[in-house]
Amino acid sequence: MTQKQRKFLWKFIGVFRTYEQRCFYIIAAEQKAKKTYQYLLHQLDDPDVVDPLKFLREREIVHFQRFGEALRYVEDHLNAKRMFYSK
Repeated sequence: MTQKQRKFLWKFIGVFRTYEQRCFYIIAAEQKAKKTYQYLLHQLDDPDVVDPLKFLREREIVHFQRFGEALRYVEDHLNAKRMFYSK
């Protein structure tokens, strides 16, 4: 990774202040991709094009579900009470 690529990566990561914001951003992107695939599926009827689009749409649905689970995990972890024990 070059210095320029590293600098861009850190600027991109720095846009999001919390893990929740990152998850929301990714979830929104997954939903947008799913909607795009659905729109294309309604417009096309060629099976050679429709079958890969169906696969891609299903993949976006699974990604949406997994990122939703990650978001719930992050929220649960952030909301959990911290207990510290001393001896």
